[in-house]
Amino acid sequence: MVIKADSILFAALDQAREAAQDIAEPGTVGEHLGVVMDDERLATHYFACTARAYPGWRWAITIARVPRGKKATICETNLVPGDGALLSPEWLPYDQRLAPGDLGAGDVLPYIEEDQRLELSLEATGDEDIDEATQWELGLGRRRVLSAEGREEAAERWYRGEAGPTSPVAEKATAPCSTCGFFLPMAGALRSFFGVCANAWSPSDGHVVSFDHGCGAHSEVDVIREDPKPAEEPVLDEFAFDEV
Repeated sequence: MVIKADSILFAALDQAREAAQDIAEPGTVGEHLGVVMDDERLATHYFACTARAYPGWRWAITIARVPRGKKATICETNLVPGDGALLSPEWLPYDQRLAPGDLGAGDVLPYIEEDQRLELSLEATGDEDIDEATQWELGLGRRRVLSAEGREEAAERWYRGEAGPTSPVAEKATAPCSTCGFFLPMAGALRSFFGVCANAWSPSDGHVVSFDHGCGAHSEVDVIREDPKPAEEPVLDEFAFDEV
């Protein structure tokens, strides 16, 4: 449906500007950006907002008139975003807004009932290794344990992070963690890929590390040494001493 331009509403430019100046900070109502018909006998005038805190925003003044009326009436006054306006990030629920490291002492995360990273400890998956591990978890009294998706997510995060082979300390290491005496393999499905460092001198002490991670605190770092060279035969200085 095409709405015809309303000459009375279009001509009410000064009235719309005065309405914008009534709600705006002094000097923040800029040039007229145009007028748009919203419906029959209903239009909105737009003015640039020159406030430094609102780049790209516009003052929107909506006006209307009654049938056969010759005078426009102010309906709404708003500050609305335009093209390139600075906007706040899209709202996210609390449980999705948190990032690693945000949790502090005394903070409590919300309970997630449908968490894909977890599964009931009584639920059989069909995977013998996983089911065997799950039955062991029953003895620990936990209602839920890691699901296959949860394990994969954790393994990928650890391997790509500081615990993996691409961290700066690992790239400069002379030997991998898998050959270190302080390396404690993990139990369960992740045993073949990860362990825990137990070396107090290592920057990874008490943290999960991958088999191919490494650092300068390797237990055998000084084992590889060059064989000592045999002592050379003594040389007699015949210019300083007389041979007897």
